[in-house]
Order: sequence, then C-alpha cells, then structure tokens
Amino acid sequence: MRILVLGGTSFVGRAIVDDALRSGHEVTLFARGRTVPGLRSQPVLLRGDRRNGDYAALAEGTWDAVVDVGGSVPRHVRQAGETLGDRVGRYLFVSSHAVYAPGAGPGADESAPLRTPEWDTEEVGPDTRGPLGVACEQELTSRYGGRATVVRPGILAGPYDGGDQFTYWVRRAARGGRVVLPADPGQPVQLLDVRDLARLVVRLVEEDRGGVFNAMGPAEPLTLMGMLRACARAAGSEVEPVLVPPETIKARFPLVRPDPVWEQTFQRDFGRAREAGLPSTPLVTTAADVLAWDRERGEPPLGVGPTEEVERVLLSYVQGA
Repeated sequence: MRILVLGGTSFVGRAIVDDALRSGHEVTLFARGRTVPGLRSQPVLLRGDRRNGDYAALAEGTWDAVVDVGGSVPRHVRQAGETLGDRVGRYLFVSSHAVYAPGAGPGADESAPLRTPEWDTEEVGPDTRGPLGVACEQELTSRYGGRATVVRPGILAGPYDGGDQFTYWVRRAARGGRVVLPADPGQPVQLLDVRDLARLVVRLVEEDRGGVFNAMGPAEPLTLMGMLRACARAAGSEVEPVLVPPETIKARFPLVRPDPVWEQTFQRDFGRAREAGLPSTPLVTTAADVLAWDRERGEPPLGVGPTEEVERVLLSYVQGA
C-alpha cells in the first residue's frame, strides 16, 4: 500500500511509520523536515508546515490511505482534506480519549457522549484538547464519510515518549526502596504500548475499515499497584509502596486520578479495537523497553512527577507521623 503519514517524527507517528515500513508498505511522510532516526529505512519525506497552512508538497500524488497524527485543531484536518481531496482512499485520524465528556461511567464504549466541539480557538491545552479533538473528528467525517476512520487512544507508553507519565514510574521503580503511592493502590489504570497502537492503525488501513475505535490497554485490568510492581519486575528491583492519602499532599503524580469521575477515564471499553486486531504487549515488556531507552538517552529531567527531593520529604513526613 501507499500510505501518507501527516506528522510522524516523534512518538506516535514514529511508531506508525516504523510499523508500516516493516510491513512492507510504501510510506510518505509529510513533516517540517525531520527524518525519523533509528529506523531501518526512511520514508519518502515531503516538507510542509501545517501550522501556517503550507501543504504545497501535497499538491500532487495519490495514496491508498492517509494517517493523520498531527491534526490538533480543526483547521489542520479541513486544510488537509481540501488539499488531498479524492487523491487518497481512506483517511484515518488519530484522535484522543480526551474527546469524551466526563462521567460516562465504567465500561463506556465509542458511543459515550462527547464534549462540545470547539471551533473558536487554536490554543491547545487541558481544557481545549478534547473539544478541539471533537471538532477535528467532525471535520473528517463531514468530508470523507464512510472513508473516515477515527482511533481514540488512551494513555500511551513506550520508548520515545515525551509525555513521561509512564516513564516516571519506570524510573522510580528502578531506583527501588520506599515509593510514595498517593492514591488508592487499587485505582484502575489503562496503558497501551504505542507499538500496539501502531499495529492497530496499520491493520485498519490495510483492511480498509471505517468507524471509531477506542485504543486502550492492557488486555487485562490493571491497578496502580500492579503497574508499580510490573515496573519493578522489569528493572529487577525491590519496591516498598508507601500509601499516602492524596488529599494530604500537593505534589502531582502521573496517572493518579483521585477524583472518581476522572478515574473513569481508565475504565473504557476497547473491545471493538481488540476485535479489529489490537495487540497487547505485556506491561513488563513495555517497562523494560522504556527503561532501556531512558537510560540510553541519559535519564534527563522529567516534565512530570515530584523530584527525588520532594519524595524524600514526603517519606520523612510519613515516617514521622
């Protein structure tokens, strides 16, 4: 197949490009000019910038499918559709579980209520990411109808993850010892290896499947405690979880959802994606690969989670209480 990937030099796009190339497809990458280092082969690169509407490099050419991983505001999807028109077969948009309205309840599937679409801003932030995603999906389906596919991933994990949410716990578990766990240890967690998402995306375009798919994981229910234990197994370390009521501290810990309503974001149904071929890499494998990648890059400061010093203060407080 000839597959066009819109954006694809970092985390999600990188995994999709890698999977498509390994599957023998001819991949064209539309990006600002960066290659994807570390791949066995490189896709054809067309340079452009969606931020300023520069789609000139896409004026010619046909593709069996386009995979859009870089459309964050509806203008991006609208302009891509106007440029490509009918020169592409299927248009798959990688959206986000942030499009769902809160409070749908455990086990909500793709039919759960969505947020109100946002059309009047291009500022992407915690309050606008979901509404902008809904608007992007509406732009897509209004143009491509049955040729549109939407994939809504949850929290993703794997090498090259710039979000650091899972990386924080992998790195912390590798240090071993007493670990602050500021939540109910039984809190549900949904984590999907980004490479599993990539396999689903490529499979959907290979099979020309339309519709909406929740891309979550792992296959079996996971808790915060189970996640921490899996990270420790991957590192070969010993951890002693120290339970701290979340309301007693101000430090923010990744993947902790003390609010029962937001906890439901980790209890979505993803059976449709599993039926479509979504694989499930064991969490220990994902953690080991993240640990190796993190060490190879030199373990730079993370953008999330408390520092080691803050955690030491918390542990001292608990010990003295």
